[in-house]
Amino acid sequence: MSTRAVLEVIALGVEDALAAQAGGADRLELVTDIAADGLTPAVETFAGIRAAVGISLRVMLRLRDGFAAGDVEALVRTAAELRAAGADEFVFGFLGEDGGPDLGAVERLVTELDGCRWTFHRAIDRATDRNALRKQLAELPGLDTYLTAGSPDGVDDGLPTLIAEAARHGEPGYTQRLLVGGGLRLEHVPRLRAVGVDAFHIGGAARPHGWTAPVSAEAVRVWRTAVDA
Repeated sequence: MSTRAVLEVIALGVEDALAAQAGGADRLELVTDIAADGLTPAVETFAGIRAAVGISLRVMLRLRDGFAAGDVEALVRTAAELRAAGADEFVFGFLGEDGGPDLGAVERLVTELDGCRWTFHRAIDRATDRNALRKQLAELPGLDTYLTAGSPDGVDDGLPTLIAEAARHGEPGYTQRLLVGGGLRLEHVPRLRAVGVDAFHIGGAARPHGWTAPVSAEAVRVWRTAVDA
C-alpha cells in the first residue's frame, strides 16, 4: 500500500491548477476571494479547472466571510449547481452562536451532497470544544477530512493539539484524515510526518510572489519533496 502523503493546494483559477498539478499536488481546494479566507468559486471557474487538470478537486461551499452559514438555502442551491457541473468533492463547515457546529446547516448540505466526500474546514479551530464537535459530526456521510491548524492562530500554536489528535486516530470522532494547513511551514512537516500526519494543505506557501501572482509549480515541487521525505 502506498504511503504517499496528500498535498492539497489552493487554486483560484486554471493557471493555478495547472501549476499545482505540474508541481505534484494531489488535490486542489477551489476558492475565490481569498481576502475573505476563501469563498465559493463560480461554476464556470470549477468547470474550466475540471477540464484542465486530472487531479481531485474539492470546492469550497461558503458564501460569506466568517463561520456562520448565512443563507443555507442559497448554499444548497450553489451545491446543486456545482454537482450538476460535475463537482463531487467539497469543503465546508459552520458554527452556531454557541461555538458548536451548526448541525442544521451542515446536515442540510450533507443531504444535498448525497454521499459526496467532503472536508470540514478550519471552523474547527474556532470551535469552543473541538473534541465535542468531532463527536457530533462523526457519523455524517461523506465526511473524511478535517482541515485544521490546531489553533486559530496557526500551526505554530496548534502543534501540540495536532500531535495529540494524530495520536487519537481511529477513535470515535477521530477516524477522519487530519489535513494540516494554516500557517504551515516546511519545518513543521518532519515533526508532523513523524506522528503519522499524512495530508498537508498550502495556499500562500505555493505563491512566493504573493496572492496577486499565480501558484508556482517549483514551490509546489519543493513541498512535494518535503512531504514525501
